Formats: sequence, C-alpha cells, structure tokens
Amino acid sequence: MTAAPGTAAPTATGDPVHPTVPAPPADRAAHWYPAQGLLHRGTIVLLPGRGEHPGVYERFGRRLAADAYVVHVLDVAPGADPAGVAAAVDAVAAGAATPLVLAGSDTGALHALAASVRTAAAPGALLLAGVPGEGAWSAGAEEEWAGELDARTTCPTHRGRLGADPLFAPGALTAPAPAELVAAAEAVLAAPPAVPALLLHGAADPVSPPERARALAALLPGATLATVADGRHDTLNDIQHRSVAALVVQWLERLRAAGRPVLAVEGGAVF
Repeated sequence: MTAAPGTAAPTATGDPVHPTVPAPPADRAAHWYPAQGLLHRGTIVLLPGRGEHPGVYERFGRRLAADAYVVHVLDVAPGADPAGVAAAVDAVAAGAATPLVLAGSDTGALHALAASVRTAAAPGALLLAGVPGEGAWSAGAEEEWAGELDARTTCPTHRGRLGADPLFAPGALTAPAPAELVAAAEAVLAAPPAVPALLLHGAADPVSPPERARALAALLPGATLATVADGRHDTLNDIQHRSVAALVVQWLERLRAAGRPVLAVEGGAVF
C-alpha cells in the first residue's frame, strides 16, 4: 500500500484505467509496503527518468510489495546534484530491510550509479533499466508526442497513463542526459562497487540501443543483463512488465539466497 498522499485532492486524468493521479506528498516520493504482518524481504529505492514522476511506477511498486518487498520511488530530476540524491536515498534507507537495492530507469539509472558510491547506506545491489548514453533523441519525422510515446512503450495501459497524466512531462525524453550526470556515472565505472547488478533493456529501444547496456554490463562485476524482446525504453512499464517484474523478484530472491540456486528447472524451457 502507498503512504498517505497528503492533503491535496487527486487529479482527474480522463483515463478509464487510471482515472486519477494521487496527489504527491510534500517530498513528492511514493512508497509501497507489503501487507501488514508480512516480513519485509528487502528494500528497493527507485529513481525515475526524464519526464517521469514517482507515481508512474505504481504498477511496479504494487507488484513488488505484493511479494513482500518495500519500494520507495524518489522524485529526482535529471539535473539533480548527485550528493543531494545520495542524501535522499539515505533518508529512506535508514533501518530499511536488506538487501537494499538502488534502482533507476533512464537518467535515474545514471543517478543510481552516481549515488552508489556516495550513500552512507551502501547498496547491496543495483537495478538499472534503460540506461541512456550521451546525446539527444529525436522523434524524427513523426508527430513529436506520438513518436515519444512509441519510443517509450507499446503497453496500452501505460500509454493511456502517460497520455492522461497531468504530472507527466511530455517532451522531456528529447532532452539529452545532463553532461554532469553522465560524467558522474562514468566516474563510478572506473572503480564500480563490487555488488550484483541487474540491467534491463528493451531490445527495440530507439532511445538507447541495447549495445549501451551490454557495454555497461561488461564494466560491472557480477552483472546480469536481460533484454526484453521487442521492448522499448520504459522497460519497467512496457508491454512485458509482468515478465520483467517476475524476473526482478526472482533476482531479488537469489540476492537473499546469497547467489545459491533457488530453483532447478528441468524439461523444456517455457521462458
């Protein structure tokens, strides 16, 4: 369940799937917790990307909370100061259930990398989705919003959410990742933290090609790369979001088992 949304009234979107956007609390973060009585199995601190706000990850947060993981999504702008981001992570990580996973999507993934060596609470793992490179992306000859929507996702529910969400910022994806943020993330890669990392990337991501994720995975010790068939840029919210969330939960469970095998699958593969 989410934390109390604050005193402001929810915003109507006109979308039948997501008719309202809950008003954000004062810190604009969103939090999902397991049902009362469940042992917390770990904590994910997620940093959103360009144009996004924490509420965009409601579906992902609820799904992981149903498996007894706490999910905090912070409000982090692409140009935010890395030290300030690290302090915000520490604010929700104090006393949190372990493993503590620092996660991010798009520029949030760069922020997660930059913060991983700055936080007082050292993350036990990294979860990086749709990591962007340098340079700007353009919708090309297509109508700008239609092009951005197609680049982000083919999931009809998520497309409806983005199109009707007044808190979402269309067009932000066309702005390049801040050079200072890219530099801060690349500085970490010179001596990356020796923790497990899961990289998720759409195989058909037009914003950041999969080769970007492959190159990054090669630099991170203990990295696992998963590419999503026909996936676009918003990996955690794209058409295969159920399979992606299931993979994340399986990976989290292996973290808890300290890398020991959890399942032995025999017979024909079904995934």
